[in-house]
Amino acid sequence: MLGAITGDIVGSIYEFNNIKTTEFEFFQPECFFTDDTVLTVSLADVILNNRDYASTMREYYRRYPNAGYGMMFMKWAGDKNTPAYQSWGNGAAMRISPVGYAFNTLEEVLRMAEKFTLPTHGHPEGIKGAKATASAIFLARTGHSKEQIKEYIIQQFGYNLNQTCDEIRPTYYFNESCADTVPQAIVAFLDSTDFEHAIRLAISLGGDSDTLACITGGIAQAFYGGVPEFIATQSLSYLDADLRAITEQFMTKYALV
Repeated sequence: MLGAITGDIVGSIYEFNNIKTTEFEFFQPECFFTDDTVLTVSLADVILNNRDYASTMREYYRRYPNAGYGMMFMKWAGDKNTPAYQSWGNGAAMRISPVGYAFNTLEEVLRMAEKFTLPTHGHPEGIKGAKATASAIFLARTGHSKEQIKEYIIQQFGYNLNQTCDEIRPTYYFNESCADTVPQAIVAFLDSTDFEHAIRLAISLGGDSDTLACITGGIAQAFYGGVPEFIATQSLSYLDADLRAITEQFMTKYALV
């Protein structure tokens, strides 16, 4: 979970100012948490405290109204009578990392990923993106190799994971869909050599940088056995007391520290 938050924070300043290199200062004073972090923590809160997800997301939206949400989400979150919408956007995948850590079988992870996606992202591509991300995290934390994770995602979800970051980077552009964010984020993880490198690769692709790195970071944390302490400390320092408390409680309960 903290891996996803780290990716969001580090990538926050590059979402609309893409850089196509892995060479940059990792944490900068201008970095900040975005809606990716807010909604990830809201899901952790739901799992920790057995809360209703739709109402909890709306509560977090009211508490953090300027975090950079999409227009469709803002309309949904601002009115409890607004029904679920058929979004295919990458918001489904950016917030789902707690599911990959909190449940103990792949079947349960897939089921809960869909359950926690449906309040907003009812489109099949949105559901697929969330399930692919959560299952990659589960497989990574349960000892599967990169090749096993890659083959599972290809077979189950049909994503093209056969390009490298160097092949993707030159022509990749800003895209808010799951279909053109999740595969690229997974490739950044597959190409990486450690947690920090995974985040750097994701951001170097360009596009929706904070969300790409958020998705990549959630998987990389699981595969590499956590977030390095010096990075974790910095990431937590960008959060306010409430977000930090839920994050730390979740990491403690699910042995992510």
